[in-house]
Amino acid sequence: MNAALPTYHALKVARIVAETADATSVELDVPPALAPLFDYRPGQFLTLRVAHPDGELARCYSLSSSPGIDAKPRVTIKRVAGGRASNWLCDQLQAGAQVDVMAPAGVFVPARLDGDFTLLAGGSGITPMLSIIKAVLAKGSGRIWLLYANRDADAIIFRSELQALAQQYPQRLVVQHWLDQVQGIPSLEQMQALLARHGADQYFICGPKPFMDGAQAALKALGVERGKVRVERFVSLDAPGAMPETIELSGDVPGAALCVSLDGEEHRLTVPPNATLLDAMAAAGLNPPHSCRSGSCGACMCKVEEGSVTLKLNAVLDDDDLADGWTLACQGVPASAALRIRFPD
Repeated sequence: MNAALPTYHALKVARIVAETADATSVELDVPPALAPLFDYRPGQFLTLRVAHPDGELARCYSLSSSPGIDAKPRVTIKRVAGGRASNWLCDQLQAGAQVDVMAPAGVFVPARLDGDFTLLAGGSGITPMLSIIKAVLAKGSGRIWLLYANRDADAIIFRSELQALAQQYPQRLVVQHWLDQVQGIPSLEQMQALLARHGADQYFICGPKPFMDGAQAALKALGVERGKVRVERFVSLDAPGAMPETIELSGDVPGAALCVSLDGEEHRLTVPPNATLLDAMAAAGLNPPHSCRSGSCGACMCKVEEGSVTLKLNAVLDDDDLADGWTLACQGVPASAALRIRFPD
């Protein structure tokens, strides 16, 4: 049994902006009829489908625009070495063309826009941060400290826009750049020292895996509560070794009785043998959050409250996430006769 195919919508490209030599922003026209569907929250992403000789490729890209502030949604794409989708989008996509896009998804969003924020970004991890920054400055009241790490000055995405925002809100936004070619890759001790000066109500981390791992370790060493920290992990499906080895499930995977808390309602259904949680929910007519269906974006994250689940693939949940009970509906298969899961509100 397979879940219903994701729904894509053909959107017109309104504008292409070269941010750096390796990063391009794509601004999209959303027709009025689709406006409610493409309403989004700061920090979310879009899934784009790209035609390719190897077959259609689905890739997730964070929105760098901010809802209610920017007139059109905008994603920013950083070129990946050997990346089939990112290179085509950066080199070939032009204004006026159409691109297939799924509705916004993702849980890398502020719980609220008030209070102080610490944002830790590396490379293209700045993309959702810019969306969050603009929303907090326009609609919140707290302060923001952004640490933005890059290889060198030429790699800084949104450099002018960040500078303009810092000048516009000098008492509320501090942007601190870290250049690896000048300062070296930040050590755990250096990261701790920087973070110790900037307490916050909410912490957001996005960037290359070594940067993110270091930032998480530094926050843990400083005793920051995990509930205050949000992490966004995207995996390039073109990067060598990016996807983990598939877990081979021995024999038939037994079915399970499943209770799902979704959008404030509870649903009871049966997961057939060998089916994923997402398969079963789609077959029952539910539409839980999901996007890539490959275990690489985290849009379908849900928490296991009773029972247990085995993940066939997992590229986005770390050991702490798993220990806290998080799983991926698109890759999770029952490992107990009964399950209760809850999607974030």
